[in-house]
Amino acid sequence: MDFAKGHGTENDFLILPDPEDQLDLTASTVASLCDRRAGLGADGILRVVRGDHAWFMDYRNADGSVAEMCGNGVRVFAHYLRSRGLVDSDEFVVRTRAGDRTVLVTDWDEQDATVSVGMGPATVTGVSTARIGDLSLAGLGVDLGNPHLAAVIPGLTPERLAALDLVAPEFDEEFFPAGVNVEILTELVDDRVHMRVHERGVGETRSCGTGTVAAARAALADAGLTDGAVTVTVPGGEVTVTIAGEESTLTGPSRIIATGTVQI
Repeated sequence: MDFAKGHGTENDFLILPDPEDQLDLTASTVASLCDRRAGLGADGILRVVRGDHAWFMDYRNADGSVAEMCGNGVRVFAHYLRSRGLVDSDEFVVRTRAGDRTVLVTDWDEQDATVSVGMGPATVTGVSTARIGDLSLAGLGVDLGNPHLAAVIPGLTPERLAALDLVAPEFDEEFFPAGVNVEILTELVDDRVHMRVHERGVGETRSCGTGTVAAARAALADAGLTDGAVTVTVPGGEVTVTIAGEESTLTGPSRIIATGTVQI
């Protein structure tokens, strides 16, 4: 079948067009395609399915598990739809398991675009803890349709953050019964933070779109703020998160780097 490969701040995805919803995409097939040695390699898969009123993004993690939402993925998905002529305007709606997301695709061509996504509310669900190796974390639980634990570490520098060994976290399974994405971040300075993330079902990734929104929510709260615009630097680049009341917006790049066919 046909595929494309793209990334949003180096969080990379395989895009599988399946407009008529005919593909039986099993967990083992997803894992095989995402395998970086025996497959094409990716952090996840974006299956493109035509809906009654909008295109549906069927997102799967690299281990084959189903996920509710992916902020970087929806940017790449929207870029693919616009650049391939599957929608005829720059602003449109993408359906996800976490609900409809309004997207705006600008400065686009077949390879590159800037995409803004209305991410809905970044809802704080409480305070919880986790442990990554020898590092104990306390942070905010944040719901963006998928679960996050965003931990601001006092005094953490970007250099020390980069040196951390992000092994699989231990977390409160009663607080996060469906698993959790764990973000570790620096304090807010000049409206900027640095972040790394360990994603459930994937491991550490170069970026996580919903994770950057959760990180912005936690960084603002740590600074005594509710709303604001935060530039989040991740290993794969930078995005901007704006939180205003019950709305959050994620803006960042998308790049589609390859197209081809694959046997599944």
